[in-house]
Amino acid sequence: MAYYKSFVILSRYCLATLSLSALLMPTVAAVDFNTDVLDASDRKNINLSRFSQAGYVMPGEYQLQVMLNEQPLGPSSFPVTFFEPATGSIIPDKDGVTTGNNKVIKESDSGDTKRLPQACLTRDVVNLMGLTEDSLSKVAWVLFGGTECADFSQLPGVEIKPDLAAGILRINMPQAWLEYTDATWLPPSRWDEGISGALLDYNVNASVNQPHEGEQTRNISFNGSTGANLGPWRLRADYQGNMNHTEGEETDNQFNWNRFYMYRAIPGWKSRLTFGENYINSDIFSAWNYTGMSLESDDRMLPPNLRGYAPQVSGVADTNARVVISQQGRILYDATVPAGPFNIQDLDSSVRGRLDVEVIEQNGQKKTFQVDTAYVPYLTRPGQVRYKLASGKSRTHERELEGPVFVSGEASWGITNLWSLYGGSILSGNDYNAVALGVGRDMSLFGTMSVDLTQSVALIDDEHGTKRGKSLRLSYSKRFDEQNADITFAGYRFSEENYMTMQQYLDARYRDDFSGREKELYTATLNKNLGEDGRTSVGLQLSHQTYWDDTDESNYYTFSVNHYMDIGDFRGVSLSFSASRSQYYDEDNDSVYFRLSVPTGSSGTASYSLNTTDDRLSQTVGYSDTLNGGLDSYSINAGVETGGGESAEGQFSGYYSHNGSRATVSSNVAVVGGEYSSLGVNISGGATLTTQGVALHSGGINGGTRLLVDTDGIAGVPVDGGRVYTNRWGTGVVTDVSSYYRNSTSIDLNKLPDDIEATSSVVESVLTEGAIGYRKFAVLKGTKLFAVMKLKDGTVPPFGASVTNEKGTEVGMISDDGLAWLSGVAPDEQLKVSWNGKMQCSVILPTGMKPEQQLLLPCQI
Repeated sequence: MAYYKSFVILSRYCLATLSLSALLMPTVAAVDFNTDVLDASDRKNINLSRFSQAGYVMPGEYQLQVMLNEQPLGPSSFPVTFFEPATGSIIPDKDGVTTGNNKVIKESDSGDTKRLPQACLTRDVVNLMGLTEDSLSKVAWVLFGGTECADFSQLPGVEIKPDLAAGILRINMPQAWLEYTDATWLPPSRWDEGISGALLDYNVNASVNQPHEGEQTRNISFNGSTGANLGPWRLRADYQGNMNHTEGEETDNQFNWNRFYMYRAIPGWKSRLTFGENYINSDIFSAWNYTGMSLESDDRMLPPNLRGYAPQVSGVADTNARVVISQQGRILYDATVPAGPFNIQDLDSSVRGRLDVEVIEQNGQKKTFQVDTAYVPYLTRPGQVRYKLASGKSRTHERELEGPVFVSGEASWGITNLWSLYGGSILSGNDYNAVALGVGRDMSLFGTMSVDLTQSVALIDDEHGTKRGKSLRLSYSKRFDEQNADITFAGYRFSEENYMTMQQYLDARYRDDFSGREKELYTATLNKNLGEDGRTSVGLQLSHQTYWDDTDESNYYTFSVNHYMDIGDFRGVSLSFSASRSQYYDEDNDSVYFRLSVPTGSSGTASYSLNTTDDRLSQTVGYSDTLNGGLDSYSINAGVETGGGESAEGQFSGYYSHNGSRATVSSNVAVVGGEYSSLGVNISGGATLTTQGVALHSGGINGGTRLLVDTDGIAGVPVDGGRVYTNRWGTGVVTDVSSYYRNSTSIDLNKLPDDIEATSSVVESVLTEGAIGYRKFAVLKGTKLFAVMKLKDGTVPPFGASVTNEKGTEVGMISDDGLAWLSGVAPDEQLKVSWNGKMQCSVILPTGMKPEQQLLLPCQI
């Protein structure tokens, strides 16, 4: 057909023009098209002026997304003004002197050859580029129409190319002029504080347990965060509660606000400032709750290879169990895991100190143990200082203030590549004081080690007097490359009988509680891969704690082996074995677990497992699989339980999880003959409210960082691999966003409905902690059809004229005889037709248009 030929020829001429212009830049002679080769019946009615010079843009203001080295520069588009070069004038420097770097850009007098209109990049835009201080000093400033515009002539290699069809201004800049960046990190100048808004996050667990003999119990537990963002400030309130009811008894209701606080990032200091109710987060001292303020270094603001360690918790669940991880009474993690070994790794990397872990089985049985979070010894790079400062008054779990006002601080200084000096203190007058001093050493091939000594002085009362004691700690970390083994952490700590932490001092003074004073602590985590192919791995975790009083020692040991192999046509068959013992508060919990897994298809797995606990042996066969592209998962298990001097009992369990746009939901059911039956549901999600939009969403870290995506009012757009679908207002929230990381979020084009088209499908963001980021996708929804446009005098718009909708998005281009292919248009919509740099006429689409029709549309002025 004629219009297809015209489009192809036009495209070829555009490409030829771009190639020619690339050779002639920075000054480009205008190109005259030979329109005789076009298959158009009216060759005199052709307007290709906007294609006559590569990169030519009519002077004026345009809303463009600025891309620096193919990465978006900000959360949304910027108003960018294009000026004729001859209109610029020099801006003197701060001393009133005009430097040689600043030049008036003049139009050439030679023929029709002239410089292209210049894009004006303001100081706000340049400040987002992440230029080094030296590069920024070389940027000159020119006045265009009263606006300060950047001149990069003293930075060789900088190219600025507009692409109005895509709504993009591309800036190519050599990496030498920019601060350090990598695939996952951008400098602070590119970080986004997000937009203001409010949020409510929740996590709810509900269960019903019916013993074979006894009364039914129903339990609902919940926790979450609510708050608001105001610029860089984050206001948060953490809550948790529980409702427990046994038939025939009164319902036990509990609800607590854990803490109220506000914080913000201080990027220039790589630190976080916090006011309100908080807890000491220390690499030297034990944690306790307080109300006051703190300023502390945040390793997450550093490039990824300089960041610290994120804790993990491992264990074995006998059934579909609920795992609760808390610290100082504050719940950090609460979720249901399937039966078998679990490894929780998504705790906040800022968590330090001792964690309380509770595994609640479906039959109501509880296993509790403690985990001391491991971290690399306190080493700092040469010349750097890491610090933590806090001041306030101690706080009980009931949020009541107690004890004296204190000031605490700690710091680590990198003396050389090999040595670091660190220490800290807690000062509170004559009541409680502690001082610590330590040194860290990088021993190269032999790993890293640190040793520190802490002295505490605690004045209890007249009866108990003053307690003075010391605590010695050794820490070691090493990666053995030749043995393919990794000692993540190994440590030893010895405390004298009169040594007291701040929390122990408070318990002794205000509650006459002298229990739980630690004596010796051993901790270690070892991982090793066996064989050249690395298909066998061995892991060991251990923690051994003794106490000075009559408290029984606390122990936690886990040993695991995993092996992958191929058997005939079955690839990726796995064998896993784990044995664990937890001893806490005079209770021993031993468990041995074996599992054989055989893949049965693209995602399904059949399994056999054996588990022993409390002298009972459980054997189970099961099947697990994923659905809906991995968004849903399920498992079904059936087996028999024997031993322990009791009769054999059949058992069945099932687990299903759905990651939805509005919430994450999982359910579990279990039946053990002769013992109990149970049903449980877990729901986690939240609501985010901003002036840019409102959306319900699935669960993430309570009160954590999130990204609000906007598809311009179009519902049902799949984002983030289909984990999020925009709501009726065209908004959705992505919750799996890491703070200070370079996050990429995209529209899933494979799941996009036929009547929706995405002209920009990928956005990037680097958000500060707790931010509500905002990104807008360019999306069109509507019919695709052919239309012929006629002017009032019966003629047609010129070949090459642009057709745009009311939002300024180009939806088509005029071809031969006024024919245009329109996409993303709706009934009764008004479209504008432009040529010669301005809108010339408009058309209104009919109410009952159909895609298979070719419409005749009058173009009115």
